[in-house]
Amino acid sequence: MNFFDRLADRIAVADSVVSVGLDPDPDRLPDAVADADLPRWQFNRRIIDATHEHAACYKPNAAFYEDADGWRALRETIAYAHGKDVPVLLDAKRGDIGNTARQYAEILSDDSGPAADAITVNPFLGRDSLEPFLQRAEKGVFVLGRTSNPGGADLQDLELASGEKLYERVVHLADLWNDNGNVGLVVGATNPEELADIRELVPDIPFLVPGVGAQGGDAEAAVEHGLADGVGLVNSSRGIIFAGEEAADRGDPEKFFEAAGRSAKQLKDQLNQYR
Repeated sequence: MNFFDRLADRIAVADSVVSVGLDPDPDRLPDAVADADLPRWQFNRRIIDATHEHAACYKPNAAFYEDADGWRALRETIAYAHGKDVPVLLDAKRGDIGNTARQYAEILSDDSGPAADAITVNPFLGRDSLEPFLQRAEKGVFVLGRTSNPGGADLQDLELASGEKLYERVVHLADLWNDNGNVGLVVGATNPEELADIRELVPDIPFLVPGVGAQGGDAEAAVEHGLADGVGLVNSSRGIIFAGEEAADRGDPEKFFEAAGRSAKQLKDQLNQYR
């Protein structure tokens, strides 16, 4: 069973397409976990406890774990999420060549401990830079297709000699690279018309749609165009995991994590209106 088959099962069980981003910014952790051993792990554990009923997937961003304690926290987080039967998508945006690419892909290896079920990758170096990921047929590979940050237009909007824009070419390539049925696309939610156009280009590839929540992305468009045969993910990070910051300011750690659970459920209910 490959990643998208497992994800479809999880979506059905949780009745949810919500991806919860686990980005434990050390400067925003509540006092209840800030002084603990491996505070990022303790924070993620409490978030998972509060949100797992509403989560189709967890998406830790590697940038928040790039140190020795961080990688330990990430491994514990992946194992704990798996214990709740929730898959994990590592947002790492990897992309390199040769031995480096093969080494990066080892983060998906189950031989050395709990590994992520899927990963985000950067296609700028071409297919050979992604081949070590694509060859892992049981793992999901989400290719950066169209990002919603303002600077994305610097490259992604460039028109090629063929008349297509660079991001459209990337989308077509992702479809060509999908030999193992394990390729998805990252497509931002802040431009609904563009999201619809990309779905027309690749009708069968699931999307990871970030930007719903704190970034103000369009929830209806994210569901209408982000899902392929009912499978896809709509991500919120800060809008869920830091929803309880006011409660933390009042010295109430339990309400901090309860707020994350409520926020995840609210997003699930919002998205389910359009499924």
